[in-house]
Amino acid sequence: MKRVKYISFLIIIALLANSCFLLKKKVEPGRTVAHLTDTTKLTGGSLVYALPLTVFTIKVGMEREIEIPGPYAKYANLLLGLENAIQAENESWRISSVAVSSHQEADPSEFYVIEAEAILASNVLSLKREGFILDLNPEATQDDATAIGREININDFLPTDLGSDEYFLTKTDIAHRYRTWQNQTISVPYAVEKNEKLSTDELAQRAARRLLELRDGKILILTGEANVFPQSSAAIDEMNRLEKEYTELFAGKRIVESRNFQFNHIPRSGQTGKPVTLFMFSESEGPAEKGALVSISVTPEKKTKELTVISRQQPVDTEQKYNMLYYRIPDVVNVKILMGEKPLYESRRLVYQLGEVMQLPANYLTLPTKLF
Repeated sequence: MKRVKYISFLIIIALLANSCFLLKKKVEPGRTVAHLTDTTKLTGGSLVYALPLTVFTIKVGMEREIEIPGPYAKYANLLLGLENAIQAENESWRISSVAVSSHQEADPSEFYVIEAEAILASNVLSLKREGFILDLNPEATQDDATAIGREININDFLPTDLGSDEYFLTKTDIAHRYRTWQNQTISVPYAVEKNEKLSTDELAQRAARRLLELRDGKILILTGEANVFPQSSAAIDEMNRLEKEYTELFAGKRIVESRNFQFNHIPRSGQTGKPVTLFMFSESEGPAEKGALVSISVTPEKKTKELTVISRQQPVDTEQKYNMLYYRIPDVVNVKILMGEKPLYESRRLVYQLGEVMQLPANYLTLPTKLF
């Protein structure tokens, strides 16, 4: 009886071992890797992945300064003692900041298809975190520029109040009418009023006088010598605003505008170590067709050159398939942005397309299956 039970136990163990072997063999599907082309036919069990492509985003901050002379600029020194008043319109630009960031996109020329005979149990998410597999996005970013900011309209800053208490004078003249009475011509006088516009000299004198009176009044308030003392700072704030506006009639205005420009650049192997033009910069016009050359240069440190380089020349037969998984190891590059010979920015970045292409076994994507 014991022998029968022992034999039955051995039979059960043999059957279980055989079933485990069959199941294990079943979950090891065959797989091949092929370059994705227009003629590639995708099946239900296919997995598409792409090698990463690094794109630089260069953000350049610029300041535009506009100088507008006041209507009484030539009287600034004579009437108010201002020696550095703006005498002519002027515009100047300068680069205030440069920042470079990078992100990865799918390289549209490096898509691959992993085909399997069965559904793959994949660790694709861990690969994605390592940068080997990216979302399917065949759109390639080209070098371009985008301006961010509002254009200044100088007309919005032209003065509407010339600071005078009046802009014309009424003058009375005596005119004559001639009448004939009893064969005699008689002159009859009468008064005629005319409005005469004040000259620029007179307007400047009146504006300067009002400005000085405003300053005197503010001093009286601040020193407590005024007859009426304001209960809040609203009066002083308004006096400061008026003083600033009247002073600008003589000294002129300086307007500073901040503008941001964004450029996208894709480092390419044929351009390494060479300056690539981003834009032309003029100190009088900002980004323009003529001016100083602002360029970016990317120099790889070739830290991956000792790795085995995988030859990936396309065979004549585009349907040829492999059992290896291709991926990129990024290389460290030195990024420099120059305006002429003047450095504006320098840093180190990782660039995938300048690194080496390596391979893994295609079954790297399959997770180990635990049956017991």
